[in-house]
Amino acid sequence: MGTTILIVDDEKNIRRTVRMVLEGEGYSVEEASSGEEALARLPDIAPDLLLLDVQLPGISGHDVLESLRKARPPEDEGAAKPPAPPEPLVIMISGHGTLADAVRATKAGAYDFLEKPLDRERLMVTLRNALERRAMAREVAGLRALHEGRFEMVGQTPAMAALYAQIGKVAPTRTRVLITGESGTGKELVARAIHRESSLRDRPFIKVNCAAIPPELIESELFGHERGAFTGAAARKKGLFELADGGTIFLDEIGDMSLSAQAKVLRVLQSGELSRVGSETTLKVDVRVLAATNRDLQAAVASGVFREDLFFRLAVVPLRVPPLRERAADIPPLCKAFAAQIAGENGLHEKEFAPAAIEILSAYTWPGNVRELRNVVERLVILCEGTVGAGDLPEEIVAEVARRGRPVRNLGALALPPEAANLSLRELRDLVERQVVRAKLEENDWNISRTAQVLGLERTNLHKKMRALGIARDDR
Repeated sequence: MGTTILIVDDEKNIRRTVRMVLEGEGYSVEEASSGEEALARLPDIAPDLLLLDVQLPGISGHDVLESLRKARPPEDEGAAKPPAPPEPLVIMISGHGTLADAVRATKAGAYDFLEKPLDRERLMVTLRNALERRAMAREVAGLRALHEGRFEMVGQTPAMAALYAQIGKVAPTRTRVLITGESGTGKELVARAIHRESSLRDRPFIKVNCAAIPPELIESELFGHERGAFTGAAARKKGLFELADGGTIFLDEIGDMSLSAQAKVLRVLQSGELSRVGSETTLKVDVRVLAATNRDLQAAVASGVFREDLFFRLAVVPLRVPPLRERAADIPPLCKAFAAQIAGENGLHEKEFAPAAIEILSAYTWPGNVRELRNVVERLVILCEGTVGAGDLPEEIVAEVARRGRPVRNLGALALPPEAANLSLRELRDLVERQVVRAKLEENDWNISRTAQVLGLERTNLHKKMRALGIARDDR
């Protein structure tokens, strides 16, 4: 798309001269002779940049600039929405400009202030720099939207609706929250949602994986250290609590933290005070603490590996993230969201999932929860051509559904003969696939085209699969 520049000046000759220069450089140019005309045409033109005269008939250029800034969307648009596109950049121009005018324009958000008569070279350099800035702003907005999309919670089942309601209540407060749930359920997403919907949303969000930091380094990472505090401490280092000052710190897998580190965390929670390793100086921090664990902390307290006083400090509001098997109805939208996200990240075409594939995925127990589902979807999006069908699913998923005799919507229970216990994964998959294909054929009155569409296959591929699996209409 070309770059559009709107010239706002009441002098026709100036507009014509500048237009010729800009069009000669390949820009698309629009004109307005007054501030009122410029504001009225902005929605239709959607310019990238305004060359805005200060002295205009009617409302002044300063008034136009202030109107633009007042019309910008609120900063907090909600986490689920992508950032609004950058507003047009403004370069103010004036034949009688003063330092006060330049300062006022800059404070109001103008990119630069140029005096008339306009110098061609300076004008072009200023324009290029301004437009490069706008391009960078657009790129940052896109990257931010892509980044935030990775941490978006998906699901509308009753279990998730209840969780959203709890997040909505606890987020605006400064209370501490303990997030529990199995590995891979999305505890970090809950923590980020709490931070995003709080008054601290513009402050730091610092994540600490307590399980990934060696016990001998956890205190240095959390609270920092002074130079020479231990071997290898060549310089002073700020800890993660310091870096999170004024914002939120998320202590993931808090159940893996050593008892000595637990004591120091407790001190921060009680008094807001900490000391770097090797220092006697006390520092004050104001940090909201969110913690998460996949362990039973009450059992850890009973066994003496977790401090009871710290547990009660952390678990002011406990939130449980449900495992995926408790919200199987969220699997279809999760597959769709992951497929779109992965395709975008890798420059691939977005894949759709055939109903038969979704039915089997929804019947699987997902021991690795949402993380496991995302990994499977990523594999399928990368490896599959076209629609993802039941035959594209990993053998272990199909086999687990078959072994457990899990109900599959519109298929009933997948029945296995006694000899299935001795079959290999591949043989078991063929057995289940034969049942799925045959059930869909019967459901569609043996209409090959309609069945192929449901299964996510080409019509010729379905014929091949039927021959390979030994399926015929008179085969009972």
